[in-house]
Amino acid sequence: MADKLNVITIVGSLRAASYNAALARQLPKWAPAGMSISSAPSWAGFPIYNADDQAKGFPADVEAFADAVHKADGVIFVTPEYNYGIPGGLKNAIDWVSRLKDQPFKDKPVAIQSATGGPVGGARMQYHLRQAMVFLNAFTFNTPEIFVGLAHTKFDEKLEFKDEAGIKFITQQLAVFEGFIRKVGGK
Repeated sequence: MADKLNVITIVGSLRAASYNAALARQLPKWAPAGMSISSAPSWAGFPIYNADDQAKGFPADVEAFADAVHKADGVIFVTPEYNYGIPGGLKNAIDWVSRLKDQPFKDKPVAIQSATGGPVGGARMQYHLRQAMVFLNAFTFNTPEIFVGLAHTKFDEKLEFKDEAGIKFITQQLAVFEGFIRKVGGK
């Protein structure tokens, strides 16, 4: 087997008790042997994108975030759905790094997971995020898709994901995503 893949997670929620952040923290224990999963630097401090600010230079935290995406073999977005779409802060982060001369999502294998309080599990956001990734020329992984609906019933009081069927799907997604990264990323 080739070297271990470096995969990063980008979480779309800043909430302290975020189900998406909790899910992202648990992904390393379900990763296949050929994959290492860690967190991307936070986008929490990014200013709202403004081309006038960009003309003055990119903020250091934007550069650090973009550098982490560049260095990763693959990216997993783990994000809720806000008003049928990508959370505004996450979209802002994507907008910032998309303006870099060498934007980091080009040719990057990307998978998506979402956990929401509603029954649909973030499906509309996932398709919205896929549209953004198409524009950025990322290689978006298709199936299996991970939609954790009614998330409040699938995490315990310590925010540990306890849904056995969900864990099986996530483990399967990570294994297939590893092969996808190796195929499209030449790893």
